[in-house]
Amino acid sequence: MSTYEDRLKALRAQLKRQSLDGFVVPLTDEHLSEYVGGYAQRLAWLTGFLGSAGSAVVMPEEAAIFIDGRYTLQVRDQVDGTHWDYQSVPQTSVAAWLGEHAPDGARIGYDPWLHTRRWVEDATKALGKKDATLVAVETNPVDAVWDDRPEPSKAKLVPHQERYAGKTSATKRSEIGDWMKAEGIDATVLTALDSIAWTFNIRGADVSRTPVALAYALLHADGKAELFVEPEKIDADVRAHLGNAVTIRDRAEFTSALSDLGGKAVAVDPERAVAAIFETLDKAKATIRSVRDPAVLPKAIKNATEIAGHKSAQARDGAALSRFLHWLSVEGPKGGQTELTVADKLQGFREATGALMDLSFDTIAGSGPNGAIVHYKASESTSRPVEAGTLLLVDSGGQYRDGTTDITRTMAIGAPSAEMKTHFTLVLKGHVALAQAVFPTGTRGSQLDVLARQYLWAQGLDYAHGTGHGVGSFLSVHEGPQRIATFGGGDEPLQSGMILSNEPGYYKTGAYGIRIENLVLVVEREIAGAEKPFLAFETQSHAPIDRALIDVSLLSDSERAWVDAYHARTLEIVGPQLDGADASETRAWLEAACAPL
Repeated sequence: MSTYEDRLKALRAQLKRQSLDGFVVPLTDEHLSEYVGGYAQRLAWLTGFLGSAGSAVVMPEEAAIFIDGRYTLQVRDQVDGTHWDYQSVPQTSVAAWLGEHAPDGARIGYDPWLHTRRWVEDATKALGKKDATLVAVETNPVDAVWDDRPEPSKAKLVPHQERYAGKTSATKRSEIGDWMKAEGIDATVLTALDSIAWTFNIRGADVSRTPVALAYALLHADGKAELFVEPEKIDADVRAHLGNAVTIRDRAEFTSALSDLGGKAVAVDPERAVAAIFETLDKAKATIRSVRDPAVLPKAIKNATEIAGHKSAQARDGAALSRFLHWLSVEGPKGGQTELTVADKLQGFREATGALMDLSFDTIAGSGPNGAIVHYKASESTSRPVEAGTLLLVDSGGQYRDGTTDITRTMAIGAPSAEMKTHFTLVLKGHVALAQAVFPTGTRGSQLDVLARQYLWAQGLDYAHGTGHGVGSFLSVHEGPQRIATFGGGDEPLQSGMILSNEPGYYKTGAYGIRIENLVLVVEREIAGAEKPFLAFETQSHAPIDRALIDVSLLSDSERAWVDAYHARTLEIVGPQLDGADASETRAWLEAACAPL
């Protein structure tokens, strides 16, 4: 296999053949997905970077890779700094960097199926300062030199039954149709894979860890729809599930179908649809209505069936994680375990439930200093042993038909240091503060983020990631529009039925990482005499928090009571699920782990 240096050289040669002075390589696919199939892993193939967000720019003499604060350490481990300059986002951006580094009069290429129209506008403006031009390519130059590029998945679509979805696809499409009629819209373009999966009550296996299928869709105001998907991915069961109101068309026909919308009012989401779609509709002289994908908000606000399924999935997953934590408490101090073996063991406990469809993301198991790499993924070359005197951070989740899980626990292997306990307890205090939050309707996640950071800030500490992200219902583990963060989002008002993570952390470079994550459900909260409706969080994830890392002297009475109540509820939910040969031993461990502080 060629080296990354060889690949960079090959791409530069291809750019010369295509008369380009540079090219932008984002980590996404034609649906602007966060997690993408192997065929779309262009950034990883070119650079070796395995994070879930990033971009690169290649020019004849310079190359830069752009990552956010989650990947500051990871990018340096995976990408050769002799060939690539590391650039931090949001301190800079691809567009801003191009405006400074592109040669005068340069032709900088981009794939219009991999960028938003807003990005194209920003990059064009930045390049204009150098009299340089942004050029849409018909053939992606990375694909032209990627000899062993995987084929897109051919996995079959599967129906997502109403007993999990809580609402039929026909009902969802009818409600979207009503919205379209009210807004004077003739057709709506859906390109986000999770929106398509939710709207049509279908699931797939085209993207690792996310049960979606590669497809496009057009919805019409009369409730009818067109689904564009590879024909071999559809069988009789899916056709029957979709019904006569859905026309199944070849995925290759999508662009021509857009061209047929001339003269129509067409809704397109500027954040979720690529520039090529807007350009095609412009050429067809359609009237473009730039509005948010109409599936986004109803998908985020879970219905009663989805909430019940979510609770069931969380309980099942919590029992699997608790079994793992018991196993780790016995085997960790003995030595002989590694990041890879503990990740495999945890997956085995989830698989033993008989309900696991997939993991919801690659397990992050970071031992010692690797725990300080926020989105670390162990490999044969990086996997560290699990050693006494260190912390082990394990962030993991499962995909079940009734729900998606995501939970992080940080465990002391042997006796922790006083500093570890202090930092862990500061993170715990922030976690509890957010879990206990009560707030009026209309509150945004950005307004709550400080609750989780306040105790770290008071000691001059912080963490470089958001505090909470939305979670789907047997869909993406990262789901918008809800978020708890002061940067990169968090402006969506929280509503009852939304599910988010609560995951403050602290990371000491070269030493250890700490994160405590549970999922929470936004619920209505009755307050006597309240002058407006209020909301609160109901914690959904249940597995013990490592008592050995809690400095009880740093907790207030209220915080201590929260931890005790959380552990009592964990024992109540997880305890009855423990069975098998080692049930009594695991139950005894759980009772001790959940005892009052």
